[in-house]
Amino acid sequence: MKSSYFDEEHDLFRAGFKDFLQKEVVPNVDEWEKTGKIDPAIWTKFGEMGYFGIAYPEQYGGLDLDLFYTVIFLEELQKVNSGGFAAAMWAHAYLSMQHLLAEGDERIKKEYLAPAILGEKTGCLCISEPFGGSDVGGMRTTAVADGDSYVINGSKTFITNGVYSDYLVVAVKTGKEIDSKDISIVLVDRDTPGLSASKLDKLGWRASDTGEIAFDNVRIPKENLMGEENKGFYYIMQHFALERLTMAINAVARSEYALDYALKYMSERIAFGRTLNKFQVLRHRVAQMASEIEMNKQFNYSIVNKLEAGEYPVKEASMAKLLSTQLSDKVATECLQMLGGYGYMEEYHLARVFRDSRLGQIGGGTSEILCEIIAKMVIDKKVYAKPVE
Repeated sequence: MKSSYFDEEHDLFRAGFKDFLQKEVVPNVDEWEKTGKIDPAIWTKFGEMGYFGIAYPEQYGGLDLDLFYTVIFLEELQKVNSGGFAAAMWAHAYLSMQHLLAEGDERIKKEYLAPAILGEKTGCLCISEPFGGSDVGGMRTTAVADGDSYVINGSKTFITNGVYSDYLVVAVKTGKEIDSKDISIVLVDRDTPGLSASKLDKLGWRASDTGEIAFDNVRIPKENLMGEENKGFYYIMQHFALERLTMAINAVARSEYALDYALKYMSERIAFGRTLNKFQVLRHRVAQMASEIEMNKQFNYSIVNKLEAGEYPVKEASMAKLLSTQLSDKVATECLQMLGGYGYMEEYHLARVFRDSRLGQIGGGTSEILCEIIAKMVIDKKVYAKPVE
């Protein structure tokens, strides 16, 4: 079916990226899932192919392509059946690197963004804290000015790429009042004294190095401040719409993968003299899931269109993440059920999909937080205007 969002160039890009993933990633995914560590060589391969530079300016080595190329990047990453690998790639390209571009000065762009686009340096974004969760304004990690340096103390947790990345984009409290929104964004090199990280043992996303990070009198130069001091909260807010939409796109693509996998199994599995795809109760479940997947996908595409046009669709992006991640859990459960006992076996792909999907309603803003944000807009008529730097 012809799409109003994707042209022939998009289709060619998708075909090329699919082929790249099948050759370079799929054969290694099971090993990375077991070890919890991705081969560092894959980062440079992504960089050489330009995949980290899709949305970035040409002057730093990027391709400066429209957001629907990013959609393709996200969708196809979900089809390798490793939520952890996919997260490592998109967290690098669309979380840490977005801050380098938006708030980094020219030095930071040249020394960090350009190598990140090439896959020579990898990054992570550090916002969540052990006792903070979705309460960004309530963070406790501090950066105290000391001459021409900042001294950082505190901790971060649930950080994708938190153990093996080369640099960290860190949100810190720089105001004097602990409950204020006086947050700043700073850049920290991995080998800075006083910084330590430990890997977290997770239900899913096993290939990614989700970490807890401790800062013990970590001293960084003041030139590593990104943007203005005490404006970090607003910088973080600027990127939330894209982050939520990213997770919504991931969730729908994961749902598509699960359904396609189940359909293939149903077309081959014979019970009571016929294939499973001939049983009405299963056919109707498939029809329901396919309809909901398509509805969510088209809604998500419409929001990408708004972002591409320069709008700030925070309500729609919040709704997209809420509904798409809920759908992903539902589809993963239904499709696993269609495989019966085999769905529970690790050698069949749906067991991993089932585990990986569950994070969708937690990471990047829990479903409960999103419901409250949406309620404020729908019931209280609150308007979330695009933050001004």
